Amino acid sequence: MRLKSIFTNSFGILFSRVTGLGRDVLMASALGASVWSDMFFVAFKLPNLFRRIFAEGAFTQAFMPSFIASRHKGVFATAIFLRFLLFLMAFSLFITFFPEPITKLLAWGWGKDLIADTAPLTAINFWYLDLIFIVTFLATLLQYKEHFATTAMSTALLNISMITALWLYMKEDPKTVAYALSFAVLIGGGLQIVAHLITLNRFNLHKLLIGGWKYRKHKDVKEEKKHFQSLFLPGIIGNSTPQISAFIDTILATFLMTGSVSYLFYANRVFQLPLAIIAIATATVLFPSVSKSLKNNDEKSAYANLNKAFWLLAFLLGAAMIGGILLAEPIVWLLFERGKFTQLQTIETVNVLQMYMVGLLPFGLAKLFSLFLYASHRHKKAAKIAVYALITSVSASLILMQFMGASGLALAGSIGGWVLFGLTVKEVGFDRFLEIIKSRRSVYFVVGLFLFAILLSSLNAFFIQHIR
Repeated sequence: MRLKSIFTNSFGILFSRVTGLGRDVLMASALGASVWSDMFFVAFKLPNLFRRIFAEGAFTQAFMPSFIASRHKGVFATAIFLRFLLFLMAFSLFITFFPEPITKLLAWGWGKDLIADTAPLTAINFWYLDLIFIVTFLATLLQYKEHFATTAMSTALLNISMITALWLYMKEDPKTVAYALSFAVLIGGGLQIVAHLITLNRFNLHKLLIGGWKYRKHKDVKEEKKHFQSLFLPGIIGNSTPQISAFIDTILATFLMTGSVSYLFYANRVFQLPLAIIAIATATVLFPSVSKSLKNNDEKSAYANLNKAFWLLAFLLGAAMIGGILLAEPIVWLLFERGKFTQLQTIETVNVLQMYMVGLLPFGLAKLFSLFLYASHRHKKAAKIAVYALITSVSASLILMQFMGASGLALAGSIGGWVLFGLTVKEVGFDRFLEIIKSRRSVYFVVGLFLFAILLSSLNAFFIQHIR
């Protein structure tokens, strides 16, 4: 099951996420859960949304099967790269000159003055989208060679850039801190590109792109580009719904009390850590090999990997879910409660984190099962399932936010995660799912989590007694 690659990828993601948490700790200390932290998170939301769509799904899952099947890989890759990059650059220029409409779209509940103050930050941060597309394209080529470490580690460069900005401007006024962070985002994106170019050269993949440019007028890849386009739009829909749900939650949070956007951000950062280092790391490593196996009609090998990966994710994600729910307050206290981040803000963030953690297991397992849909070119089916989950999540958000505030938005996302998991399993094959869980491992799983929950409850009581 390529455990070495999985753990290498997990370590790289862990390192990136740990530096990300370090960044957030400094940010919480510098800005707290204030109007300026809300402004920066809103400005960074859209490029970060596209980063997750590109880097963790749509582009790679549409490009990889098409690239594997392509007869003229260099020409095909070059053509796709140029088309996307030119479009994104034009879009970014438009946002640079007209940032207020897109900012209003991100924060419907804000007044005109607050939108005007946030718009310049939106214009700066949006250029990160162009940079992260280049990173994602290069990363997909490296994944084809089954090299994952560079991509997994490179996000740390973004975090280190932002940490440096915070360290230099920590004592300045909040406005200066927010602008410093925005420019640091672009510097971090540039560093990520440099890291991938160096690795690309080490694998001699630069020759593939040079050849693709050289022979672009002599090789016909129209049908291959058409096939890629038929996969890409459903791929976007299928992979972006959790991010779109979080995006909509950010908009809805602007109608709630001040700090709600920040509570969602900080809690989601903790939630994303186990999701990334366990589920995303495993799915990323398995995707190229599963795509090649299904292309070669070797279903036995592909589904053997599914069985092994399922139990690896189930035990790890289950333990993380229980830990996140029961130890939420000590975790948030340890990470964020200092400087301008108060005890009251900790409690609000804890409530949100617990509701997010309810959806950790289904979101992670859905990642695993959905990669079989993408590897077998069933992107439209995956998109349809994701839309149903999104509709469920948004509908629940509109209801639960009335009673639970930001916590209701997080719980609605988790409900959508369970719907996503159930429908994805049904499409891959419920009989295959039954084959997997008809095992004594199911008993070990249930009993193990129950005993683990008892242990963590006692541990939580001990921690609360000492920190409060």
